[in-house]
Amino acid sequence: MNQGDKSKVAYILKNFPKLSETFIASEIYRLERLGVDLKLLVIKPPAEDIRHAVIEKIRAKPFYLPATTSLSETSLAKWLQMHLPVFWLSLIGVCGENPRGTLRAARFALVQSIRARRAFFAWPRKVYLKEFLQATAMAEKILADKEVRHIHAHFAHGATTVAWMTAMITGLKFSFTAHAKDIYLESLNPANLLARKMDAAEFVVTCTEANRTHLQALSRTTVHCLYHGLTVDFSDLVNECKEPRHERNGHIRALAVGRLIEKKGLDTFVEACSILKEKNVNFEAVIVGESGDAEVKIRRSLVKNDLSDKVELTGAMSQTELFAQYRRADVFCLPCRILENGDRDGIPNVMVEAMACGVPVVTTNVSGIPEIIRNGENGLLVNPDDPQALADSLEKIYLDKSLSARLSRAGLDTVKERFDGEISAHKLAKLFSPASLRN
Repeated sequence: MNQGDKSKVAYILKNFPKLSETFIASEIYRLERLGVDLKLLVIKPPAEDIRHAVIEKIRAKPFYLPATTSLSETSLAKWLQMHLPVFWLSLIGVCGENPRGTLRAARFALVQSIRARRAFFAWPRKVYLKEFLQATAMAEKILADKEVRHIHAHFAHGATTVAWMTAMITGLKFSFTAHAKDIYLESLNPANLLARKMDAAEFVVTCTEANRTHLQALSRTTVHCLYHGLTVDFSDLVNECKEPRHERNGHIRALAVGRLIEKKGLDTFVEACSILKEKNVNFEAVIVGESGDAEVKIRRSLVKNDLSDKVELTGAMSQTELFAQYRRADVFCLPCRILENGDRDGIPNVMVEAMACGVPVVTTNVSGIPEIIRNGENGLLVNPDDPQALADSLEKIYLDKSLSARLSRAGLDTVKERFDGEISAHKLAKLFSPASLRN
């Protein structure tokens, strides 16, 4: 069968579905609606109870790799003793199909495990040998299908490493989408691995122009910027809602949405709330998001500043529940920061959601955020880690209803004009087309 006659694109994902990565599920659903036939290959099964509605609309049924234990908790010899029998048939199978490609992938894994050592006399990094075995299982599924023409992965570290080795074994080309920390944390792609992945890839996709500029400096491989836009579930909620947003009733309701992790800057938001309380601003605040490494710090700050009656932590929510929160909010706030190790957000998807609901946004001028927020035009920007400036901007929204209304209208226009997920899906489908992949 000629490569151009094959119909499927194999998607290699670390976790699926994942609550905080609804944009991936939406991308998959939109591609299917455009006629792209997908094969979903997933390294880890879901670990969350809440699922978004779009998952049920996806036709492709994911194949999950056999569960494996952590390498960091055991020696390589013991880990192989436990898991090699699970992958043995896959390894034998792909060796029979393409011995040269399998040997190339094995050699890459071995060399990379040595190159990525944390010190000259340190032990090799075992994770790449684990990912090689995972790639053999992925490759076995692809080779048995005989309809797959291309491989694509999401996130530029683990899943893309597996995708690259899977491409070596199958002889197919691959591409990947890079997002945030997977771009900027050298520890996730040691020994210049990100640039080498890019050089080997057919093309690279990312979700902000800031990311695209950074990545393009690493490789000659073309990098495409495709904004996520609204997820499918959220677009449906916005389009179906005919009721006007609530009218402010003498106080301001501030909403922040994000995992409780350092780069979201939610501790700065809590400090800003403390300043608002000291200034007797009539407000209430809600923080929606999964638990993370900053949760203890945030909860201590709430107690320290006597804000337990003012700021609510709700935990994770479905898109429907979150939509109801946007409808009740007077301002959306997410004071993102860049961490010392380089980790950062791109353009937080929740920011696009807030703007689509007509909620004025106060945020920080980091990473890709200035690509969507123009200070004073469709939102307010402050420097990261500046609770006073953040509080001042929130108070400005509270005091100036005309400013709030203007930012709200401009935010809606921005999302409609520049952050349409359907348009991005069309562009990605074109990149996956046989004509594009043959060039």
